[in-house]
Amino acid sequence: MKKIAIFASGSGSNAENIVRYFKDSEHLNIECIYSNKPDAFVLKRAKKFNIPTMVFNRDDFYKTDVVLNDLKKRHIDYIVLAGFLWLVPANLTENFTIINIHPALLPKYGGKGMYGDKVHKAVIENNEKKSGITIHYVNDKYDDGQIIFQAECDISSDDTPETVAQKVHGLEYEHFPGVIEKLILNN
Repeated sequence: MKKIAIFASGSGSNAENIVRYFKDSEHLNIECIYSNKPDAFVLKRAKKFNIPTMVFNRDDFYKTDVVLNDLKKRHIDYIVLAGFLWLVPANLTENFTIINIHPALLPKYGGKGMYGDKVHKAVIENNEKKSGITIHYVNDKYDDGQIIFQAECDISSDDTPETVAQKVHGLEYEHFPGVIEKLILNN
């Protein structure tokens, strides 16, 4: 059984989608959900599914091995970022395979500060005809790791950041869990 840790900073809708997908899996288990925000709604979602959680602060994450040690104690095999907004430190990128999802077609609209509605607003402002999702490996830079998978959606002239977000969320929910499963089971 491969053990997955999910890191999330906010609502956790993608995290819940992943949890539901693997709920009855014989091969993969969501072992813990980690968050850098003690009031993140993802923690309530985790509780609903009886998944342990860990909340950490900036010092825990960047200046100590508290998070690394907890991951090792739980025998985590993979880390999945699902709306996690901090750059992952080297002590984690060097010890784990980490998978992230980004709400745009990288390399466009990635990097520090490019998340959520900021991405969708930039897509609209630049009159893009397509947007989508990018699932990629995490390295020591924001949104820079090797691309694993992309899916596109069309953008029309009457789309708003909110309608683009809906299209992109649909792609996230449709593809992210399956790509995670295929990647891990094929390794």
